[in-house]
Amino acid sequence: MHILQIVAALAGVAFAAAIAQSDTSSADLGRRTGRVYKVKDLTGPNLTGRFQVGYTDLGIPARTPDGRLIFICGDTFADRVGGANWRAPVGLYSSNSNLDHVVIDDAVGGSSAVGLVPEGHRGGTTAIPSDVFAANGKLYMNLMRGVIYKTVGPFRLLGKQRQWKDLAVPVPLGSCDVGDDGYLYCLATVFNRDRVSDLLLHRVPVGSIENARAWQPWGYKNGAWGWGNPPTTIARSRRWGEISWRNLGKGKWVFTWLNMEPLGIHYMVLNGPTDNLFAAREQVLILPAANLGSEHDNYVASPYGGFIFPGSTLNKFDFAVSQWNGNTYRVMQFRAEGL
Repeated sequence: MHILQIVAALAGVAFAAAIAQSDTSSADLGRRTGRVYKVKDLTGPNLTGRFQVGYTDLGIPARTPDGRLIFICGDTFADRVGGANWRAPVGLYSSNSNLDHVVIDDAVGGSSAVGLVPEGHRGGTTAIPSDVFAANGKLYMNLMRGVIYKTVGPFRLLGKQRQWKDLAVPVPLGSCDVGDDGYLYCLATVFNRDRVSDLLLHRVPVGSIENARAWQPWGYKNGAWGWGNPPTTIARSRRWGEISWRNLGKGKWVFTWLNMEPLGIHYMVLNGPTDNLFAAREQVLILPAANLGSEHDNYVASPYGGFIFPGSTLNKFDFAVSQWNGNTYRVMQFRAEGL
């Protein structure tokens, strides 16, 4: 079933019992346990222009099987936003995976980064990644394709980073990570910032990612949550932007997302993948600055993204923030000292 059909089917269902457990107050959104700051720009004409990637966004980070960091980027241009050599998605590398020393020093395709999937951009179509993740010794990429919002994938990496295979798994995919129990857990929205959307959770044994019948939805039925129930929103419906969720180990997961109302990159610290997001505390990582000249600390003009770096911890939490403000179109590394 298409993700839009699933969400539409849920639109009239009330989950008063779950929602009544908590409703995040605006006061919670201002509280921080540590400072948040920009570490560095990761992309830009002077940083990644040598790979024909002067202007790009998203930069979803993952660790490759050989230990490097790969950053999967969205709409990419060589010379200016909307300019020459439009590709999407592309892949950039940092050979150093130490979060204190991340530098983009290579690209999939070498001196001219290549598009990772066939995309001719006819009629304004594009292919936007929603996640890249490692599971069972392989890399997988989730993708939205078209001028309309249509989720496809996951795509599995085949040998070389420029070769990806569409697995056509018929479940909604947004952001995924492997749990401590051998299951892959995936969150999904309608992948459309302009629509109010539910948030759905599915799981699959890591060894069965490519088996469509092995996937299970998480849902609320007959007064209880359980796997195999019809999929039920696990959080308050809202306009979700990009989402990212990762298992940090020792039972802790972190969920980040671009929140549209009020605008900012928000997060929750969770006790496992089936923790209660209705009751979890919602806090802010990034707030919007009025313009480029007023940016400081965790205030960013036109922010989006918020993708979690592998190797992040609750005490040293790194994430990729995108920015599109006029011709400023880039990926940046941010850090939170204490969630």
